[in-house]
Amino acid sequence: MPEFPADFLAAQLRAAAVKVTRPRLRVLAVLSRATAPLTHAELEERLVLSAEGGIDRVTLYRVLDSLVDCALARRTVDGRGVYRFLLSSVQAAHAAHAHFHCQRCGGVTCLEQMAAPVAALPAGFVARQVEIEVRGLCAGCSPTAGGAR
Repeated sequence: MPEFPADFLAAQLRAAAVKVTRPRLRVLAVLSRATAPLTHAELEERLVLSAEGGIDRVTLYRVLDSLVDCALARRTVDGRGVYRFLLSSVQAAHAAHAHFHCQRCGGVTCLEQMAAPVAALPAGFVARQVEIEVRGLCAGCSPTAGGAR
């Protein structure tokens, strides 16, 4: 994913009528670099590893809620009931393919070669989101790959 400059991210916040704050800019920057939807814990870890250090857990929850509320980020629930977040601008790309969800480690991998089908809906119906998820064990967790734990 391309990294968006801070001024672009700030403009996105202003366009969404949301106050530009350092925590919001930092969370948007992390989400802009993500190659798959991230959990709260994954976001927290990436922020801690950044040069500026972590963000208070409650602040992170509030930032994510505000980004979802203003439609800059999307929140989905994985097969284990864990929230995952991604930028709304990349949602269309993720909706076009399936995802593999490892039931042991919780990792999510894009299956870009597995296109999501287009549903013919009855008159008056409007599709807002299609999610296709394959569940199982990833290569690192699969006993056949030597990753059994």
